[in-house]
Amino acid sequence: MIKLKILKLVFTIFIYFSMVNMTAQFHEIGAFVGFSNYVGDVGTDRYVNPNSPAFGLVYKWNATDRYSLRAGFSFTNLVENEFQNSDINRFSRSYKMDNSIQEAMMGIEINFFEFNLHDETLNFTPYIFYGISYFRYNQFYLTPNGPYDPPTYNNYGTDEKIAFPLLLGFKINPNPLFVIGFEMGARYTLTDNLDGSNPENEFADVEEYKFGNIMNNDWYIFTGLTISFTFGDLPCYCKE
Repeated sequence: MIKLKILKLVFTIFIYFSMVNMTAQFHEIGAFVGFSNYVGDVGTDRYVNPNSPAFGLVYKWNATDRYSLRAGFSFTNLVENEFQNSDINRFSRSYKMDNSIQEAMMGIEINFFEFNLHDETLNFTPYIFYGISYFRYNQFYLTPNGPYDPPTYNNYGTDEKIAFPLLLGFKINPNPLFVIGFEMGARYTLTDNLDGSNPENEFADVEEYKFGNIMNNDWYIFTGLTISFTFGDLPCYCKE
């Protein structure tokens, strides 16, 4: 119920801004290509460690030269293992994970500098994105097999959760027809079970299935390039 209320609120805000100045529409649609990594109770102790391909679609509505409304869909497999790790405890444990993620996201992208697509010359600006995402992932739990055998990974279906993304990036438009960006975005999720360390639903009360820091939720990070093409009526960023 809470997740549905949050999504309805975000959707209402998105539609409201989309209706403002409808005569000044200028759109971008393109793709994200890059890598992902997971941060949690399994794997390396590095926060930024792109190690698995990630892909997505990106849509933007440029309301002004300083902010855009952005939506997109991304998918990846979060992959981690503990065979190469500076944390000796994790290295000796040698757990691994592989979880499929499908994410829908929307929010506001804010440019640090004016990014006026009227200009025929090259433009550039750093930018930041705040938003909300809704993602699907696989649920599983681990059962130990002994001191020298890897654990068994038990999959018990899929679940959907909310995450809060924060992206930092840098973009250029060589001409008004397309925009190229490089960005890194972290997602704070409302689950601690992307890695099987804190099972939910029917296994939530089984203490022997839990490990790691069950007080901290999991994160995942996308790093890569966006390439988008512009279309629609060019807005007038006129100043009175």
